[in-house]
Amino acid sequence: MLNLMGAERDSSIMPKRVIILGSTGSIGCRALEVADNLPGEFDIVGLAAGTGWEKMAEQVDRYRPMVAVLTDPTAAGKLADHIRTSGGDTVVWSGSNGLVRLVKEIQCDFVLSAIVGVTGLPATLASVDRGLTVGLANKESLVVAGELMVRAAKTSGSLLLPVDSEHSAIYQSLQAGRHEEIERVFLTASGGPFRTWTTAQMKQATIENAMRHPTWDMGPKITIDSATMMNKALEIVEAKWLFDIDPDRIEVVIHPESIIHSMVAFCDGSVVAQMGRPDMRTPIQYAMTYPRRLAGCGGWLDLPKLERMHFEPPDVERFPALRLGHEVAKAGGTAGAALNAANEAAVSAFRERRIGFLEIVPIVEDALKRHAFEAHPSLATLMAVDAWARKEIATQTSVILET
Repeated sequence: MLNLMGAERDSSIMPKRVIILGSTGSIGCRALEVADNLPGEFDIVGLAAGTGWEKMAEQVDRYRPMVAVLTDPTAAGKLADHIRTSGGDTVVWSGSNGLVRLVKEIQCDFVLSAIVGVTGLPATLASVDRGLTVGLANKESLVVAGELMVRAAKTSGSLLLPVDSEHSAIYQSLQAGRHEEIERVFLTASGGPFRTWTTAQMKQATIENAMRHPTWDMGPKITIDSATMMNKALEIVEAKWLFDIDPDRIEVVIHPESIIHSMVAFCDGSVVAQMGRPDMRTPIQYAMTYPRRLAGCGGWLDLPKLERMHFEPPDVERFPALRLGHEVAKAGGTAGAALNAANEAAVSAFRERRIGFLEIVPIVEDALKRHAFEAHPSLATLMAVDAWARKEIATQTSVILET
């Protein structure tokens, strides 16, 4: 019988046991690179993803986790066949319930939540309920269910560590002062591929244009969010919940070089910033090794070669998603669920060439305004709003396509 809980361990000498939700995605793969760079520091005890069984098979062969989960049953079956053929002993579970079971039943020290979308939300919340240390690379956890997540963490004692480069930078900068000393939080943004484009030019923007991010190497959905600056809208909502900050104290500033990842201004006029190369392995490692800092694989800044850094205010007229971010952060409740789901569906419609680039945000805003707002929703209500928003966007984009 498989001992899912594992043996007793001495945390001072044993590797940190890690579960990665979303191991085959961009963040998950980079987290495994971090583990490779720090041999002996981590024991990968659980891996989870959606449908990519071939990539998961490679990871299972290399890291030999106790359990691997694929939410797609067919893909899970193929992975199980591969493991039997190769003589491995990793157990395979399937379905979204497999994600929750993984974080509930496998003994671990750290869960990296990196599954894009609300698919990973129940498992992330289950990790928090269990009192685990959770690295949040999944924006949806806080955008959709920030109130539930924060309340659960306070009850269980779970530590929430941000993995987004911007929120990791804020978390690190906040070590310089107390919460009551915070004057303002600055989220830096590269400006995306359309920073210098006119509205007329953006109207003609193609998927290929939107995918050419100037500094970061990210997945397609996040890259398009950067082009609309919806990623910053979502980050405003995240920051509100993570740091208990009034949305009026959260500002976005354009910083094309992506060297300063975010900043905190304190009441005495001091501004503390975290700098580094635009490499996601650095904030991932900070969360994975917290509270220690170890030699990283993200490389060093060559300060003399920087020459200069630029900062400018965002153009809310060309990027109205930023306004939505502040509105949703102030509203709370179900607003985050409606915003997130509508945006995911609209981005999919754009990638499928059913709508134009400049139609993404207006369609999202329309769904946000029309959803049935509830101030203190349950998880079931949030999931219902998510489903409603996706259906609304599908209907809207179908009409747009037909016309």
